Amino acid sequence: MYTVVVADDEEEIRRGIIKKVRWEELGFRVVGDAENGVEALELVEKLEPDLLLTDIRMPFMSGIELARQVREIRPTVQIAFLSGFDDFSYAQQAIQYNIISYMLKPISSQELEEELKNIKEIIDRKFEEFASKESVQDRLDKSEFMLPLLLEGYQGKVTEEVKEELRRNALSCGLLGSSDPEVYRYVVMVTSISDQGKDHTTRASVQAIDMILKKYVRSVSCYMPGRVVSILSATEGGFQKYLHIIVDEIVQSVARIIKMQGTVGVSRSTDCLAECRECYLEAMDALSYSRQRESNVHFIADEERGGYVSQDITENTISQMEELLRGGSTEEIRGFLQDFTVKIASGEIAPAVADFLLTQMTAATYKVLYTVAGEGAVEHLQENFQLTSHNLVEQIMDSYEKYISLCIGAKELISEQRKKSGEVLCERALKLIETHYSDPELSIVSVSAEIAVSPNYLSALIKKTTGHTFVEILTARRIEKATELLTCTAKKIREITEECGYRDQHYFSYCFKKATGMSPNQCRKEKGMA
Repeated sequence: MYTVVVADDEEEIRRGIIKKVRWEELGFRVVGDAENGVEALELVEKLEPDLLLTDIRMPFMSGIELARQVREIRPTVQIAFLSGFDDFSYAQQAIQYNIISYMLKPISSQELEEELKNIKEIIDRKFEEFASKESVQDRLDKSEFMLPLLLEGYQGKVTEEVKEELRRNALSCGLLGSSDPEVYRYVVMVTSISDQGKDHTTRASVQAIDMILKKYVRSVSCYMPGRVVSILSATEGGFQKYLHIIVDEIVQSVARIIKMQGTVGVSRSTDCLAECRECYLEAMDALSYSRQRESNVHFIADEERGGYVSQDITENTISQMEELLRGGSTEEIRGFLQDFTVKIASGEIAPAVADFLLTQMTAATYKVLYTVAGEGAVEHLQENFQLTSHNLVEQIMDSYEKYISLCIGAKELISEQRKKSGEVLCERALKLIETHYSDPELSIVSVSAEIAVSPNYLSALIKKTTGHTFVEILTARRIEKATELLTCTAKKIREITEECGYRDQHYFSYCFKKATGMSPNQCRKEKGMA
């Protein structure tokens, strides 16, 4: 049984639709109705319906704007428009929001029921395709393109010939189109599907993920054990507009359709396909944070604020060190290490990265020495060049509890730092609301862009920290300011409307009365200002 919210500002029409249509016989159940776009949006967020049946012209928020905002918070909701003939050109704007049906008024209950049958068939098909357990054959060309790109990468300088080859391969498997702009960027997304901790990601999951991705961006996906890996391509603006919607729709679809848990890790973007291996590692790192976090969506840029230690840099550095130890001269090793210190001194290699690389280089030195010269040589080296008073193994065994305390202490410091980071980000978002509430364009998307985190992460962070949603906090601040202006100034309602971030005076009055229980004029009268 699919759930429905009906929205129409004409009560007679709205009630007629609800009462006259044989909803349950058609496989639907009406769970709420709204008289304007604002109420409809609130119901969608609260009730999470499968279908929103809405008039295209309503007070305070048009059907087009409603569709846009529904896509922001609940992208799995299917949207059907009811509208007059004159609104057809207006409704064409909604194509980008994947409207499932467009019906013209006046419409009889019989005509509406026929269209609802079609809508149900479409939703059924979407559910069946998403939940399909039949193995779908991966296109070999996609796997041949993706796996070397993600798992092997490109060592050294990426030549123009390599870039051109990658572009040809991307064109052949649909990641790029022949007319796509050169400014396209790439993001790697990793999705896992589980139920009570048990992995349920299958090859059929690739088809389900691709169903969602193709609505928003170009992409290629492949199955790896325990995950679906996708490379997405879009302009920077495209990613800013759709990426947070895509991941939410994936998680919501997994929960709604197959009753499981979907978890998504997302990399930073790059303008070079040859760097997708780094992005894949970032996405996997982001996914690993799901063990410690309630959220199902993890952007590496939200989880790790600092720079990423390139796997290629690490491997290249270690391989050079091992190669020089095996076959290089003393002068070559000295020169290699001198170059390394120069890069540290110049800032080309950050101190934290240098520490990490030096640790790996030391381990590589002992490994090669042990492999080539044996245990005695390692002991001799330790006697002459001791890094600590004992070798590392003995030190850990002698101070096992201290070592455990060290690990736990590090974990606690990391958790504390992450908590502080979250509190700082939330505080910055609240300050932006405080200072920019008068901007009618202020939204979770604009604020998240300002502080450089994803809308998904910021929304969850605000709710967890304050117990309220972004919209609730913004509305409360606007109403608080409006109350102050109404009771302490002689400004006109129209002026107060604009000063508090509302474009429409009637919408402002509606929101004010809903929040306070009285109209703006009544508020003034009670305070003796009228």
